[in-house]
Amino acid sequence: MGRSKSSNQWLQEHFNDEFVKQAKMQGFRSRAVFKLQEIQKKDNLIRPGMNVVDLGAAPGAWLQYVKRLLKGQGRIVGLDILPIEAIEGVHCVQGDFREEAVMAELSRVLENIPVHVVLSDMAPNLTGNKAIDQPQSIYLAELALEMAATVLSADGCFVVKVFQGEGFDAYKKSVSAVFSKVLIRKPKASRPRSKEVYILGKGFKNDN
Repeated sequence: MGRSKSSNQWLQEHFNDEFVKQAKMQGFRSRAVFKLQEIQKKDNLIRPGMNVVDLGAAPGAWLQYVKRLLKGQGRIVGLDILPIEAIEGVHCVQGDFREEAVMAELSRVLENIPVHVVLSDMAPNLTGNKAIDQPQSIYLAELALEMAATVLSADGCFVVKVFQGEGFDAYKKSVSAVFSKVLIRKPKASRPRSKEVYILGKGFKNDN
């Protein structure tokens, strides 16, 4: 069965993409790394000695980048329902973090150390139907926020991908309720037609 016109167009755009080419040249597993890189350069969230949890981490480009930033000081844990090819010095947990067994494994890996940053580049499998895709995007973002509120230490930071649209403003308010400062970032590596942005929460208000 031949590819559709839109599929061929996407493939052509993908292989001509400057960020795809740069990712291959620099040894990163996906172009998504440059989204986090731009946020990092602007906001300086991750520094050596920090402990970082990355949700929806497959294929692992963000993990590769965080590892470089930490320079061997700190711990990185990646979670995904998909398998992540091993990265030396990075702990990967496969499974759905809504399940008790997966959370127990995360706790075991973290060994009660403070978590300074939670990242989430999770996105639904897009159907092209906004009525389906938008609620799914918000739902995943809500799960990420719930996880961040569970594991972050006081004054920690949170970066989450969200699609702009119905539910976005309410979600941003939810982030504002638990972080001292909330910012919106639209990295250059996010395709212009995409509704995705990243919400950045700084200064987690840990009331525990």
